[in-house]
Amino acid sequence: MEINLKGKTALITGGGRGIGKTIAETLASAGAKVVICEIDENIGNDAVADLKNKGMEADFFKVDVSSFEDVSDVVSKILDKHKVIDILVNNAGITRDQLLLKMTESDWDAVISVNLKGTFNFTKALYRPFMKQKSGRIINIASIIGIIGNAGQANYAASKSAIIGFTKSVARELGLRGICVNAIAPGFIKTAMTDVLKDDVKEAMLQQIPLKNLGSTEDVANGVLFLASDLSRYITGHVLNISGGMVM
Repeated sequence: MEINLKGKTALITGGGRGIGKTIAETLASAGAKVVICEIDENIGNDAVADLKNKGMEADFFKVDVSSFEDVSDVVSKILDKHKVIDILVNNAGITRDQLLLKMTESDWDAVISVNLKGTFNFTKALYRPFMKQKSGRIINIASIIGIIGNAGQANYAASKSAIIGFTKSVARELGLRGICVNAIAPGFIKTAMTDVLKDDVKEAMLQQIPLKNLGSTEDVANGVLFLASDLSRYITGHVLNISGGMVM
């Protein structure tokens, strides 16, 4: 069955590159109008131009996801222009990897502010609109690191684990209004970041994956597409692991 999101508006944070950009293109390919929110104006505008060149509907708004004031202002502008947001994908995230012994307070604060607080900010800003329209999908991009942990990523693991707990709690709050809130926990995904890794590091990663290959950004985007569609109408509070079996 082909998924059709025609008439839907999807907001993707961090939608200008990597997994976020593929999510934006996948939802747009299914007929959705996509709104990309990025802190980097050049990246955001380039992503929108790319989508428009492919005949898709896309818009860009610059935002600092870690600022509730900034997010609230941007959400108001988006609603003024597009009238409704049907799908929210909280994808924006950063890493500041370091062993806890050497991790600075700023390393910790930066990751928590973008990954966790950013997810809170956009969900909070759209909470009333979703409640009022009695429909909507919220999809939070977590990580398997938030489930299993990883040395040198205490800040990142904490943020992603917290997103999972946040997802389940908000799902319970919004379920009465027919709003589904789910999370996706990607495993090792082939991106520009993994492309530069040494062969022995890649091989060590592959040994942890039963399917013996890295995932693609399309694998994650297809999971988002499913959760954004009516096919997932009876799924909420769920964490979808897209990890090649690394987490079962």
